[in-house]
Amino acid sequence: MLGLVGLPNAGSDPVQPPMFPSNKLMIWNDVESRCIGELSFRSDVKSVRLRNDRIVVVLQHRVYVYNFADLKLVHQIETAANPKGLCEVSHVVGPMVLVTLGLQKGQLRIEDYRSKRTKFVMAHDSRLACLTLTQDGRLLATASSKGTLIRVFNALDGSLLQEVRRGSERAEIYSLAFSSTAQWLAASSDKGTVHVFCLKAVSGLLGNDGSCAAAEQSLSDQPSKLSLSLFKGILPRYFSSEWSVAQFRLNEGLQYLVAFGLQKNTLMIIGMDGSFHRCQFDPMAGGEMTRLEYYNFLKPAEESS
Repeated sequence: MLGLVGLPNAGSDPVQPPMFPSNKLMIWNDVESRCIGELSFRSDVKSVRLRNDRIVVVLQHRVYVYNFADLKLVHQIETAANPKGLCEVSHVVGPMVLVTLGLQKGQLRIEDYRSKRTKFVMAHDSRLACLTLTQDGRLLATASSKGTLIRVFNALDGSLLQEVRRGSERAEIYSLAFSSTAQWLAASSDKGTVHVFCLKAVSGLLGNDGSCAAAEQSLSDQPSKLSLSLFKGILPRYFSSEWSVAQFRLNEGLQYLVAFGLQKNTLMIIGMDGSFHRCQFDPMAGGEMTRLEYYNFLKPAEESS
């Protein structure tokens, strides 16, 4: 049986009132085209995460974990104020890894249901604005409300593995995504630029083939990078930061979500304006990505290849 979980107000017409109140979660069976269950809460539902065995519901100050089969509550977690509903879960078969906010500003809470351990990590000085988890729950990436730095952690022990820089100006990070091999990390922000970062620090941890590390070495051999590396430890930290390998320019101010494609070195970008971009980046040369495909689902007449 296939189930679809959705928020009651998601994608609703601003003129037409919502079908259900915002504190109610409806569980829909897409095969039978009917609702098979519902969950009600005392406050608004901020987000939902779904696995084949668990339903995770995020409220302003709490996270509830339910069995998918019988909707039995198996765990509840208290968090700091979480208006964005920040929470991620692993999706491989086996015990779940769940990451959400802790009780302090900038703090992460990692629930590892495999080892039945809870880990708290001070990820940032500012409040958390975005986070993502690899499918297997081993790696975690976070960004704060400042939006200048993105940090990658080992979700198993909470250790910091790598830090990359999106830019120098404050920005709101909308989306973070790991590639399937965790060699690359993509980020989008309100600045209108999507960045792809090389995660060489985690290649050894996951036993990858080292192509990302090779790409980083190729880029570091460029004169501009080399000249700055000579002053590492002397110039401010900004100048020795790890920057993105590739970029793609979009309309500033719009919200975009990112995900890596099935084809090697491809990235999919979906905008809240209905736009879809499929791009390709060169891991060795870096620089601007090449757009392979474009479509606007809200304006089909603007379709172009």
